[in-house]
Amino acid sequence: MPLLSLEALSLRYTTGGTAAVDGLSLSVEPGEVVALLGPSGCGKTTTLRLVAGFERPGAGTITLDGRVLAGPGTFVAPEQRSVGMVFQDYALFPHLSVLENVTFGLSSLPRAEAEAKARAMLTLLGLGEFGARMPHALSGGQQQRVALARALAPGPRVLLLDEPFSSLDSALRASTRVELRRVLKSLGVTVLLVTHDQAEAMAFADRMAVMRSGQVEQVGTPEAVYSTPRTAFVAYFLGGTNLLPGMGFGGAARTVLGNLPVVGQARGKVLLSLRPESLRLTPDTDSVAVGGALRAEVLSREFQGPSAEFTIACGGMELVVRGAPELPLRAGDRARLEVVGRAGVLEDSPD
Repeated sequence: MPLLSLEALSLRYTTGGTAAVDGLSLSVEPGEVVALLGPSGCGKTTTLRLVAGFERPGAGTITLDGRVLAGPGTFVAPEQRSVGMVFQDYALFPHLSVLENVTFGLSSLPRAEAEAKARAMLTLLGLGEFGARMPHALSGGQQQRVALARALAPGPRVLLLDEPFSSLDSALRASTRVELRRVLKSLGVTVLLVTHDQAEAMAFADRMAVMRSGQVEQVGTPEAVYSTPRTAFVAYFLGGTNLLPGMGFGGAARTVLGNLPVVGQARGKVLLSLRPESLRLTPDTDSVAVGGALRAEVLSREFQGPSAEFTIACGGMELVVRGAPELPLRAGDRARLEVVGRAGVLEDSPD
C-alpha cells in the first residue's frame, strides 16, 4: 500500500488562469525515493509545496499513511503533517549554530534529549564536530547536510527535497548524491525529490515521474522510462533522441534507415524514438558502403568529455549520433552509419 498518495491534484494561482498542477496523480511506496522531473514551469515545485502544506489544492486529495492531509473539507497544517522539507537555498537560520538549527524542530522534547538526537543526526551525516559552528562558516555541501539533519531529526514520514544539489559544483554534486542516498536508504526514509537534472534523477531515484504542463507524462524506473519513453517529449527530455516515422510489422518497422528492430511490437504507421547511442558511425573510406551501413555526411561535432555528439545527414534527415570522442570525424567528412540498438515505439501520432 502506498505511503503517500496524490489523487487528481489541481491548483490554479489565479481564477481562470493556467493550472500550475492539473489533475496530477502519483503514489510513493514506503522507503522509496521518487523524483519529480521536468522543465521549469511544469509544476514540480508546486506539487512539493502542496504535499508540504504550503499551498492548498483547488481539487484532489493528498493522503499520507491513510490520513487525508488535503481534500474536500480537509486541510492539515504543515507543522502537523509529519513531512520534512529541505529547500533549494537550505533556509538555515544564520543567527543559530549548527546544533541549534537542528534542534529547532525538536522543541517538544526536553533540551538534553533534543540535543542528543540532533548530535546523533549530525554524526550520521559526517558533521559531528561542527555543532558549534555558524552556518556562514560552512561550505555549501556542509550547509546542505545541516538542512537535511534538521529536516530528518523530527522523524518525518516523508522527506521533500527541492533541487537539493543545484548549488553544488559538479564534482561535489556527484559525491554528495551518492552519500545522501546511502544515508536516506539506511534510515528507510521515504523521499519525494524535485529536480530538472535528468542525470541526477536517474542516478538518485528508484522511480521518476516526468512532468509536463502540471501533469505526469510518464512514471517508472529510470531504466524503464529511458529505454521505453511513451512520448517524444519524454524521449527528448531524457537524453535526447532521433524521431523516425515508420511502418510497423511486428518486431520491426520500415524506415528511411531500413528495417529497424523495435522494443515490443509495432503495427501500422508509427513514430519511433532512436537514441543517439543506438547509432554507430565509422569513417567512410570506400567508394561503396558495405554490409548494412548507410552513407552519411557529418554536419557538426560536439565534444562532451567521455563522448562526442555528431549531427549527420542521412536518408534525407538530420540525425544525432553519440560516439567515442576519439572518432576521427569532423564537419564535412563522409561516414558510414549503422543501427546497433532498438527503437522505441511512441504514442505520438506519426503525422
